[in-house]
Amino acid sequence: MVQARRVVVKIGSSSLTTASGGLDADRVDALVDALAPHEGREIVLVSSGAIAAGLAPLGLERRPRDLARQQAAASVGQGLLVARYTASFARYGRRVGQVLLTSDDTSRRAHYRNAYRTLEQLLSMGALPIVNENDTVATDEIRFGDNDRLAALVAHLIRADLLVLLSDVDGLYDGDPSSPGTTRISEVNGPRDLEGVSLGSSGSGVGTGGMVTKVEAARIAAAAGIPVVLTSATRASDALFGRPTGTHFHPTGRRSRGRQLWLAHASTPTGSLTLDDGAVRAVRERRSSLLPAGIAGLDGDFSAGDPIELRDLNGHAFARGLVNFDAREIPRLIGRSTRELARELGPAYEREVVHRDDLVLLHH
Repeated sequence: MVQARRVVVKIGSSSLTTASGGLDADRVDALVDALAPHEGREIVLVSSGAIAAGLAPLGLERRPRDLARQQAAASVGQGLLVARYTASFARYGRRVGQVLLTSDDTSRRAHYRNAYRTLEQLLSMGALPIVNENDTVATDEIRFGDNDRLAALVAHLIRADLLVLLSDVDGLYDGDPSSPGTTRISEVNGPRDLEGVSLGSSGSGVGTGGMVTKVEAARIAAAAGIPVVLTSATRASDALFGRPTGTHFHPTGRRSRGRQLWLAHASTPTGSLTLDDGAVRAVRERRSSLLPAGIAGLDGDFSAGDPIELRDLNGHAFARGLVNFDAREIPRLIGRSTRELARELGPAYEREVVHRDDLVLLHH
């Protein structure tokens, strides 16, 4: 952790705002005090709080359930949030830049490259990027849903050396932290260390995250070779300086190609293909491409290039990939060889329905 040169830090709404909504200037300043002194280190801050910051100015007593009012609150609150960060970091002579992302920006190749270039340029110019989900335009279909997962994907995007997830709790506990007898889990080396651990509810009154989403984000990052520290916002400095704090998730895998991570964790399937048993074995065990002969059925209205799920005959989704044909084209391909299709329909049909380079197996 001490040697990590590029770090992504994520903080949630409840750690930045008052219980009734609105930014807590003292909490923002305390976070900045922990982040700003790290000269020679590149830090990207993934910050929630836009919707929560917009509640009080709009006269809303709690986070609205409907998307339209959430977007309105985000529109008001995002400006307040960045203005507060700008003023607080200015105390240290640090510049900040705002980067708003949707799921499309990490799941579509062109958007991914643009996001990567923007973040890299900001870091190279000495600015500290402040990343948030673009709640003002995101629809239900393209939302991350929580900034914990966004932080894990950003950490992979910029090839971070460390991900720090800040919460209201000083780590992951083996039960309700407020109950007697529960203990903090200091290290997680893999899924087995979490067996039987109760993660509690999924969020607070002003945010969408919770321990469930933080553990899932830690799992995503760890599987991509990135160590993770989960601790409280008040212990942010300890985490960045490598002092013992919170829960340390050790890497469980190697850095994967960006597209594989997008497909598994950032893409939203627009449909599915059902495969026969032979095709399931070929894709799952031999990592083969999906050919038309192995398709048994389809569901959804998708276009070529869209992410889709691959399911077995029992309906279990075991893989995800980018499809090369529109849904309306699939019925005439089912069960037929590529050679036969090329003779009848032309050489454009002598190709895979989903190429193995655009396919990832799902691990539950």
